[in-house]
Amino acid sequence: MRLAFMGTPEFSVPVLRELSAAGHDIVAVYTRAPQPSGRGKKLNPSPVHQFAQTQGIEVRTPKNFKHEKDVGAFAALKLDVAIVVAYGLILPRAILDAPRHGCLNLHASLLPRWRGAAPIQRAIMAGDNVTGVQLMRMEAGLDTGPVLLSETVEIFKNDTAGTLHDRLSQTAAQLAPRGLAALERGGLIETPQHEEGATYAEKITPAEARIDWTRAAREVDCHIRGLSPFPGAWFEHDGSRVKVLLSRVAGGEGAPATVLRAEDNLVVACGSGAVELLSLQRAGKRAQEAREFLRGFPVAPGDKL
Repeated sequence: MRLAFMGTPEFSVPVLRELSAAGHDIVAVYTRAPQPSGRGKKLNPSPVHQFAQTQGIEVRTPKNFKHEKDVGAFAALKLDVAIVVAYGLILPRAILDAPRHGCLNLHASLLPRWRGAAPIQRAIMAGDNVTGVQLMRMEAGLDTGPVLLSETVEIFKNDTAGTLHDRLSQTAAQLAPRGLAALERGGLIETPQHEEGATYAEKITPAEARIDWTRAAREVDCHIRGLSPFPGAWFEHDGSRVKVLLSRVAGGEGAPATVLRAEDNLVVACGSGAVELLSLQRAGKRAQEAREFLRGFPVAPGDKL
């Protein structure tokens, strides 16, 4: 099929790779413009941008679609379909309607749960046991369109946002060619979403990252894993900020934020129960397992974090 691909982060790359390998005619890739980063504020192209260049695919980086020239340039591609995966721009009706089969989005949740920007993190933070990837037809609302294909993915008790991200990315890459094959033969069935049970995955804010030890142990554990590896849930001790990248629920009770054990492992009391902190990272340092971390950062039972 003649298509455009619209995506930006690393999550989107496996989908683009699979569509290219399947022999589809990808006439253009749309992605966010290069962003400045690092001390020198060098402009860095997105992961999708970089991969498209290795494949010799034309890359377009409009700031938005408010200008007629960008809308016209998209329409001029005469597409069968556009595939959208974590693009990061709102698509107006003129773009949604331009391809013959419209714009199809691969979204990393089981809609209508976790519509919006951060479905992977929010699913773990909420303690969900399952999530998934769904192919949906895009419409004007935020992730409200009918679902065309769906694949369920289990959330394991030791999953972080990083590990779940990688599994969901591969699931999306497998789902995309199946969806286009079904579209070509007219075999896609549209299932409207129900509004009942809809939740919104708001962007993660810096204010959310600090660990609230007064919450129950399972909630603290989910919070830590849902924010790992980025931005990283954190606590302060002795004037230093420490990120926690992996945890698990542990036995023990005490006043919230009190260190219960700090020898070979680091266990901290919560509002109810306790969590064991398995991987930690100080500012400017690499991530360390708790035993190694404790050798260079003294913490004693009874300390408050």
